Amino acid sequence: MTDKTPTVVLVHGAFAENSSWAGVIAELKSRGIDAVAVSNELRGPALDGSRVAAQVREIDGPVVLVGHSYGGAVITAAANEADNVTGLVYVAAFLPDEGESLQDLLGSFPANDFPAGLVPHTLPTADGGEETYLSIALDKFPALFAADVEDADVLARTQKAIAASAFDEKAGPASWKRLPSHVLVATGDAAIPPEGERIMAARAKATTIEVDGSHAVAVSQPKAVADFIATAVEAGAAR
Repeated sequence: MTDKTPTVVLVHGAFAENSSWAGVIAELKSRGIDAVAVSNELRGPALDGSRVAAQVREIDGPVVLVGHSYGGAVITAAANEADNVTGLVYVAAFLPDEGESLQDLLGSFPANDFPAGLVPHTLPTADGGEETYLSIALDKFPALFAADVEDADVLARTQKAIAASAFDEKAGPASWKRLPSHVLVATGDAAIPPEGERIMAARAKATTIEVDGSHAVAVSQPKAVADFIATAVEAGAAR
């Protein structure tokens, strides 16, 4: 048992950025729960996970990690490097098992229109090479990512691109096998098929709810998402 309420650390996914958690943070604050959205560089689950873990270790007390979309792979990795993590929450997110890539998972789910909406960008690297990043085409972003968000065009124009190689990176040990895990399935998700989210949740034996929302469910349904996170916080406080 701990006498300290866990801090919630929120990790955004691809094609989003920290402010996508603003509504959820406000809802958690109204419940007396401390929450912070940390930086996620979208370079690959191992590196991003290590950097999130470093930020988590700076927190004095228990932490519940929350990941959206690709951020699910990041928190899965981060929890292996931060001993103060007491629970994991996946919001319309990936839960990779050891040795799996996100592309492996996507290939096992029902096909959708999301891949056709991606735009590649060739960017220079520090060593003089090149690497490919992916974003969502502006005109396709609302339907594919945020169909129920009124200002989806603004989200499209503030999206953060992800390294294409991040989808092919094989995951390390699955921390959801040893930590209490919670999964929120977004029933209107056009990015990760809802059936895929259900499959991953069942495999992880996670506490699961379904919310009527798009992939950007944390933006469109912040109260429902915060309510669900609060249940994980309560469970973490009891550990």
